[in-house]
Amino acid sequence: MYLEIVTPEASLVSGEVDSVTVPGVEGEFQMLNNHAPIVSLLGEGKVKFSGNPTIAEGFEKKFTKEGDKWVLQISSGTLEMNNNKAIVLAD
Repeated sequence: MYLEIVTPEASLVSGEVDSVTVPGVEGEFQMLNNHAPIVSLLGEGKVKFSGNPTIAEGFEKKFTKEGDKWVLQISSGTLEMNNNKAIVLAD
């Protein structure tokens, strides 16, 4: 699936990933390839993804690694998953 993570500062991530885990307001959930369309509010927590997407130059320090997953801490946001493309608008 294709993942984009966008903040007010910049587009931080874009590219193909194997999975995405997000902090929904009702709890953490994961999306894999061909997930059903969804729109969700996100709460404070970690956006985790595996794969090798492009991380924008100058923003690498915002990400950490947990095992084979990249991790970005967010305070809130919105997620849209449609047509095998996940877009996270994060604060």
